[in-house]
Amino acid sequence: MPTHPSGAARATRERILDAAEERMRTIGLARATTKEIARAASCSEAALYKHFKSKEEIFVHVLKERLPPLSPLLDELTAGPPAAHGSDARSVEQNLTEIARRAARFYERSFPISASLFAEPKLLQRHDEAMRSLGTGPHKPAESLAAYLHGERDAGRIRPDADPEAAAALLMGACSQRAILLSIGGGADTAQPVEEFAVGIVRTLLAGIAPSASPDTEAR
Repeated sequence: MPTHPSGAARATRERILDAAEERMRTIGLARATTKEIARAASCSEAALYKHFKSKEEIFVHVLKERLPPLSPLLDELTAGPPAAHGSDARSVEQNLTEIARRAARFYERSFPISASLFAEPKLLQRHDEAMRSLGTGPHKPAESLAAYLHGERDAGRIRPDADPEAAAALLMGACSQRAILLSIGGGADTAQPVEEFAVGIVRTLLAGIAPSASPDTEAR
């Protein structure tokens, strides 16, 4: 019969993730070693490695379990044909606006964690290689969004000549740039609220890929 983690093991795992998120956010991903994370979680490195194989794996789980969720929505939207039928079907504009909201919040929280890697090119390269070996990385959200838009194009809900990869790059790029500006130069003082930002970005994007002249009359 399959075994399940005990309550104590689950508590240790949660404590490790809490400590990892705090250490990565305050001292940066580059300096948050497994030894430092274990110390902050009040456990041994040996205990840490019972739950996670590497710091990169810890980072992946911090992104999935401790930051605003983005992947579940993208997974849902790419799981099958677009929900283009029925009165309760969400429009492309609604889907993209929700993606933009979540992406903006996700990058806002994740950028301060990973920013320290950019000061050490060799470490950044090793981290990127490790993330790709785990089947993840910063390229994944844009790839998933492009896959969703391919489905919408096939369903006729965006223009047949629309470029899903370019549209995904524009939306995700805007969200990540917002996170960078929030982190430096006093950007937080003048930042547009995330709800207004998401609506504006998507409506501007749809002006180029919507099947009609106005996103308000988008085909459903």
